[in-house]
Amino acid sequence: MNAPAAAPHRARRLLLLGLGVLGGAAAAWAAGFLWFVQVAEIAAPPPPQADGIVVLTGGADRVRTGLELLREGRAGRLLISGAARGSDLAEMAGLAGLDPRPLESRVTVGHAAASTRGNAQETAEWAHSHDLHSLIVVTASYHMPRAMAELGRVLPDTALYPAPVVPPALRAGDSRAVLRLLASEYTKWLATELGLSRFIPERAERTPDARHRG
Repeated sequence: MNAPAAAPHRARRLLLLGLGVLGGAAAAWAAGFLWFVQVAEIAAPPPPQADGIVVLTGGADRVRTGLELLREGRAGRLLISGAARGSDLAEMAGLAGLDPRPLESRVTVGHAAASTRGNAQETAEWAHSHDLHSLIVVTASYHMPRAMAELGRVLPDTALYPAPVVPPALRAGDSRAVLRLLASEYTKWLATELGLSRFIPERAERTPDARHRG
């Protein structure tokens, strides 16, 4: 006789338990997101000397930073990974306001990668082919956690030094658009840490007119 009366109580307990789990997950996501936002806005100190530099493309500021590090002698070689189809060093350096000619013999432009996971694979192949054991990683500050996670997975024995570039949009952009960008990237980073990066869609093929946006 007590069973029918107990059923609603069990249902309420299960409902409260489910709500508690969801609330805890949401709180953990929010706390992690606050940390992620802080990381995205922090400029890092100059990286140490390394064997190579890899730039994960997506903006002229990244290319400029990589070429300047190469010119300063921070490393002997540079890979620009995931460059748009049809782009070359002269064009990318020109958009960054630099003359690439003194450095072009030490720069490789890679066009194979269409995702951060692809960037990591392209970088690993390049690093192994040149026997490089330490790399400076140049990408946007908000993209750095995911990039380091992917690179660390395929280059476990390679020292990786972040050189994040804080995009101007993070400082002066529309706050709602910035929050959407950071929330999207944070979620992708979480997926990467959970080993789910293969499910993150690849970037759409970039045309020459769009290759230096973002």
